[in-house]
Amino acid sequence: MIPRPFWQERLEQAWRQAPIVWLAGVRRSGKTTLAQSLGADRCLVVNCDLPATADMLRDPVLFFRNCDRPVVVFDEIHQLADPSRVLKIAADEFPKLRVLATGSSTLAASKKFRDTLTGRKRQLRFVPVLTGELEAFGVTLEKRLYQGGLPPAMLAERKEPGFYREWLDSFFARDIQRLFGFRDINRFNALFEYVLRQSGGQLETSRTATALGISRATVDSHLQALEITQALTLVRPFHGGGQGEIVRQPKAYAFDTGFVSFARGWDPLRPSDRGVLWEHLALEAFQAQWPDEPLRYWRDKAGHEVDFVRPRARDAVDVYECKWDTGAFDAAALKVFREAYPKGENYLLSPLSGRAYAKKVAGLEITVCGLEGLK
Repeated sequence: MIPRPFWQERLEQAWRQAPIVWLAGVRRSGKTTLAQSLGADRCLVVNCDLPATADMLRDPVLFFRNCDRPVVVFDEIHQLADPSRVLKIAADEFPKLRVLATGSSTLAASKKFRDTLTGRKRQLRFVPVLTGELEAFGVTLEKRLYQGGLPPAMLAERKEPGFYREWLDSFFARDIQRLFGFRDINRFNALFEYVLRQSGGQLETSRTATALGISRATVDSHLQALEITQALTLVRPFHGGGQGEIVRQPKAYAFDTGFVSFARGWDPLRPSDRGVLWEHLALEAFQAQWPDEPLRYWRDKAGHEVDFVRPRARDAVDVYECKWDTGAFDAAALKVFREAYPKGENYLLSPLSGRAYAKKVAGLEITVCGLEGLK
């Protein structure tokens, strides 16, 4: 079993704050394997997909009283009829017990969760394999970009189109249909594949509805479902009241580079493709490092754009530009941004091996670093 120290430490840190950790991530991302890595002597893994599990948990108090391990893992807990009741009893009646619940969406996504367990839980957003984990998996960055970060796809000898198609069908049947009741798989997958092809760019709802021949309300509801199940991230624009700033239109990022390259037919990857996919990896690193902080992008009506913006303090705004080739970096947009928002740190994120370093570009001090250097 491949060690995942980053995520194991995040679990322990979350448990120090609350007895329940909700581990949310897309299907096949490795949630179950991470849970099993805690050790059979320490944790009991309960597969909530099994019919017998419902009977076993009919009396949660009796179940927890007879549990002989300090950690209980409820894998795919949303399959239970009343999962919030089970978790609430664990937190309130057995305070020394630690619980890990896994699922494909946020806790509040399912109507089954009548209680969102305020004060009793912490949520971890589990993303595909991070760049800092590639050495442990024995995978190159190029392969991670091309085949994606879901372990079964990433570790395969070659890119298998069947995996991506099967995953899309399974995602609809086991997550989208069960959680949201959508019935038309063809309409949903048409939207999802459209998002995959447009990933990394601005997403305009009316234009999307027109392109697909479906209503704007349907587009909105399906995008919301994709965002809740973490298959999609909408990065909204940063603005501070300056004239000419984009204030509404979000950028849409799909959850995995392998699916983006699959939907776009990128075989093999070209240098320009790597730059787009590198931006996706940067976003995943942000989500892992700062899961509770909303990330933004900045753009003005003249076309100047900054990849990612992170408000850090009352007046300080940190900026992150993503470049596969640091030599191709143009600081013109960053300079325009800093004229309006002068306080904050500037970072240039690249597939850099070695220590971070500072340099001056167009009079601006910029720290050049890899994704592992995010702090």
